[in-house]
Amino acid sequence: MNKQEIAYILDQAASTAKPVEQMAAKNKLSLDDAYQIQRESIALRVQRGEVITGFKLGFTSKAKMEQMGVHDLIWGILTNEMELQQNETINLNRWIHPRVEPEIAFRVSKDINRQLTLEELPQFLNAMAPALEVIDSRYKNFKFSLEDVVADNCSSTGYVIGNWLPLSTDISNLKMDLVINDEIVDSASSAAILENPLQSVVELSRLASEAGLIIKKGQIILAGAATAAHFLKENQVATGQVEKLGSVRFKTV
Repeated sequence: MNKQEIAYILDQAASTAKPVEQMAAKNKLSLDDAYQIQRESIALRVQRGEVITGFKLGFTSKAKMEQMGVHDLIWGILTNEMELQQNETINLNRWIHPRVEPEIAFRVSKDINRQLTLEELPQFLNAMAPALEVIDSRYKNFKFSLEDVVADNCSSTGYVIGNWLPLSTDISNLKMDLVINDEIVDSASSAAILENPLQSVVELSRLASEAGLIIKKGQIILAGAATAAHFLKENQVATGQVEKLGSVRFKTV
């Protein structure tokens, strides 16, 4: 099976909410192969009229890297079709086995076409916000290898952004909560995200530059999860709370 065929299968799995078997082992995919499949899959979305709205990062905790046996972050591409609205009610039938996690989002104010340093970020970012990301693996039983998840666009599925606030560089130790139906189900410090969520932007600038991609003005960056991802069920209100930044939420049916 070639890369275009695998990309099509994963795209159809996402479109129809019908899971598929893992692809990497039987097709002997390398990590480079997986990123090429990811790009092919995004190309199919763009052909349908979707617009790339930003990027997301995965494996932003050392524990997760060790668990997956990797030494670098992974990244996926976001589109407007994945964007959810604050307080929106979402029918879970559109997804396979979705999970939700609290994050911090950044808005890009100037094209990023090279690796940046932490000190340079205020020149390239103009806002930050609390966010929730929905991830939904297209593989059966939510099980996958590193190459599988990258080919599947790092399980990118949905995101909702709270109110944008002016950029602050003092966000390395903020309390982050995931609240389901008024109950805090998970909490962590933003330090769990590479010790500082802004470091995610630095790493993405490196990875995107290596891949020949430009992070464009107006796009958003999801810095990665501070907590574990939790399964979504019907009739829930999912809220992400970030100390000093506020909260963001959506509902499910």
